[in-house]
Amino acid sequence: MKTVRCASYTRKSSDEGLEQSFNSLDAQREACAAYILSQASEGWSEVREIYDDGGISGGTLERPALQRLLADVAAGRIDIIVVYKVDRLTRSLLDFAKLVEAFDKAGTSFVSITQSFNTTTSMGRLTLNMLLSFAQFEREVTAERIRDKIAASKARGMWMGGVPPLGYKPNGRTLAIVEAEADLVCDLFARYLKIGVVRQLAIGLERDGIRVPRRTTASGKPLGCGWFTRGQLYQILRNPIYTGQIAHRDVLYAGQHAAIIDGDTFRQAQELLSSHIQGSRTRERASQPSPLAGKIVDASGEPLIAVHATRGNTRYRYYVSRALHHGESSTGLRVPAREIEQLVAGELVRLLADPLALAATAWLDITPDRLVALGERCAALTLALQRRHGGELIRLVDKVVIRDHGVDVLCSADGIAVALDTQLPEDAPAIITLTSTARITRSGHTVRLVHNDGSTALPAPDASLIRLIVQARRWWATLRSGGLGVTELARQEGVTRSYLCRIVRLAFLSPAVVEAILAGRQHAGLSVAALMPADAIAVSWAEQRKKMLPNERTSRSVRSK
Repeated sequence: MKTVRCASYTRKSSDEGLEQSFNSLDAQREACAAYILSQASEGWSEVREIYDDGGISGGTLERPALQRLLADVAAGRIDIIVVYKVDRLTRSLLDFAKLVEAFDKAGTSFVSITQSFNTTTSMGRLTLNMLLSFAQFEREVTAERIRDKIAASKARGMWMGGVPPLGYKPNGRTLAIVEAEADLVCDLFARYLKIGVVRQLAIGLERDGIRVPRRTTASGKPLGCGWFTRGQLYQILRNPIYTGQIAHRDVLYAGQHAAIIDGDTFRQAQELLSSHIQGSRTRERASQPSPLAGKIVDASGEPLIAVHATRGNTRYRYYVSRALHHGESSTGLRVPAREIEQLVAGELVRLLADPLALAATAWLDITPDRLVALGERCAALTLALQRRHGGELIRLVDKVVIRDHGVDVLCSADGIAVALDTQLPEDAPAIITLTSTARITRSGHTVRLVHNDGSTALPAPDASLIRLIVQARRWWATLRSGGLGVTELARQEGVTRSYLCRIVRLAFLSPAVVEAILAGRQHAGLSVAALMPADAIAVSWAEQRKKMLPNERTSRSVRSK
């Protein structure tokens, strides 16, 4: 009887209880093992590899154990995947379609031991697709109803829950003023109008010993009792709820609660905040943006300054070590600005791709009724980053550290909370660190940011390579026609015979390699000089792709502190 290789996959969304000697993952694995054993008469046998994902949401496919499982499936080492329930594998219909496509391509099926279907039969696949479709439809309809209810309630000036702003406490569907906290809010506005700088306001409050008042949420969670952060102060100074209004998607409605701040004071505070955002420094950045200026340092903490160089009509921007730029040292970093900015934006986009994981990482104070809004704000912020809005990098990034073997992007938890219109608990991490494997390398006369797989952070076609490929194909077409020999063609073109022969070899590059060069996606080390040696171009197209194209991208890491 043919052996059917089975792999058990287990997952748990939270870390709670994983430290126990027998946890949820163990229970799932034990149930799957028992089911596989019950099918021993059919040739089922469990593989030794363990695929456990603890503390990871099912809303994403970026799970270490799942990625190992998919790699083994693609390698043909697994015939059937056994799960306790379908939602252990994924909670997304789109992700499920991707998984089924990968399984079908490898000839692999999966079985849910607690549900009466499996994908080894056509009826099981149909049933599963129908169930997931209805589940997704139900989630979307429920979300629409919740959004409509919130919009209608806020239009009537109702308070729709969550952590009340400083100065208020919940009172049914409205807010009641807490006098002691309201006096503090008035003092904050008065101090800001006098000082004019949020950073100085935070310093002054700490100097005077003024802390965030201790409060308790409806669930009993303690808040406050720490120093005011800039993010918290921005939230307070920007919040129209203090004028007796309720905001919903940039629309203000008259609230049912009393105001703490009068309209004139609030308007003056907004004008002062806006004047700082739209000042000369921002206008300079808008004309020649270098959003990481003042935020990017080398491994020793030395800052890199934003500089530019002009060649012809093209302007090139760099971040350069201060000592190197001023001629005080012959060593230092010179990083292409567009590449490092795109790399940083890409790391932020990956962080925002899973709003629930982001909320857990940054300790965002999110209530269930605001999950949909969180997803929408993450999507809007992602779009702004993809459109290269430098202002978002300025707001979210606290520091970028260029190390020998990678790049650390230190994100401001306050900046993320403000951008997503959420709040942070007092003991939340101040910094979220994203680590990329990109490193600085030199290709010819060009300095590039290159990942461990050999790909560049910012694909850019090499004009010299493209010109040589065009020339090689033109010369090969002439030689192939038989009109001229190698010696005659070399004499006509004004080059040596050996040079012509070396260039003509480029006409036999793999189509995949040529396509990558035209798109700028070739291996970072592939240059004109690298193609000149006699053994530079392999006869086999497979070998050419292996040497000249990037390998599979390595993973990034996220940590908070």
